[in-house]
Amino acid sequence: MVMEAIMRPGLEGVIAAETRLSDIDGLAGELFLAGFPAEVIAPRATFEEMVYLLWHDSLPTQVELAAFSTELAQKRDLPAVTLDVLKACAEKKLHPMDALRIAAGTLSLMVNPDDASESSQALVAAFPTIVATYWRLLNGQSPIEPDTALSHAANYLYMLTGENPDAARVRALDTYLNTVSDHGFNASTFTARVIISTHSDMISAIVGAIGALKGPLHGGAPGPALDMVFEIGKLENAEAYLRHKLENKEVLMGFGHRVYKVRDPRADILNEAAQQFFPADDPIYTLARAVEQVALRLLEEYKPGRKLQTNVEYYTALVLHGVGLPTDLFTPTFAIARVAGWTAHAMEHLDGGRILRPLSAYTGVRDRTWTSLEAR
Repeated sequence: MVMEAIMRPGLEGVIAAETRLSDIDGLAGELFLAGFPAEVIAPRATFEEMVYLLWHDSLPTQVELAAFSTELAQKRDLPAVTLDVLKACAEKKLHPMDALRIAAGTLSLMVNPDDASESSQALVAAFPTIVATYWRLLNGQSPIEPDTALSHAANYLYMLTGENPDAARVRALDTYLNTVSDHGFNASTFTARVIISTHSDMISAIVGAIGALKGPLHGGAPGPALDMVFEIGKLENAEAYLRHKLENKEVLMGFGHRVYKVRDPRADILNEAAQQFFPADDPIYTLARAVEQVALRLLEEYKPGRKLQTNVEYYTALVLHGVGLPTDLFTPTFAIARVAGWTAHAMEHLDGGRILRPLSAYTGVRDRTWTSLEAR
């Protein structure tokens, strides 16, 4: 039977595969991660528990979690050549996402590339080491060796600063990592599944996903969302600043989402996490909340009926700023979280998924006449 081809720009509304990993209801504003409401599991689980859940479809027992956490921690060290690559990237002052993309490919040297499970462990374990090592090199500091006694989130913060983070910062970072660990067939996840669907290797699939995440329409918005708040500076500046952007057809970073037609549920989870850092009268938190309300009012005025609500990037910026991360590390930290979902999707697709091969609609001319080079 020949199926009728239907044109869907951007693959809007097309179901390309089945998944057990996450379920999004954009109209109701709901997100389920491996069956758990995101607002239930994200603030409670460690990132190690979330990774285990995505990979194994069950929460680990205490014994399983201890063994799994140890296994991941033992894969945090980088091959010597990876460190050399990061030093070369730092000399060129490359963006941290470019350094992560380049260095991630070298992880093939520490695993059997044909072993998807081993490669997935290496990727999840090594991403924080790559990002923290590169950041220190970029800023003229010596890299810090990972500490296998620390959790995944705590070790990342430790490698950035050399100081053991307090429990509140670790909990907030765990909550963030869990909240954004997976989110349906977004651009980077779909990229990973397309690559793995050809039966390429896991590391190739994840390197491709990093390239997709780097784009400002996907993973690059949290930094600009916070920059916008800093540029506004005072609440009395907010309305004029935001009106100028909207009248010039500029996007307000941190607002609107391709899937959610109501408030992004992840924004509420991260707002709750941000409150653990910022007291009610903190000037940054207070300003951000006030700017949010002005932005929502003006979006409804300028774009009535579009239902452009606060998305995850807005409160991502506040949480990551609260735990002490500079804006240039926001998207790489997103990758540290999302690699859990990328690898889970890739492993899921390897288990019986078909090669992803959509059609295209040809819009060029036809029946051209060949003219020899001499006659052109």
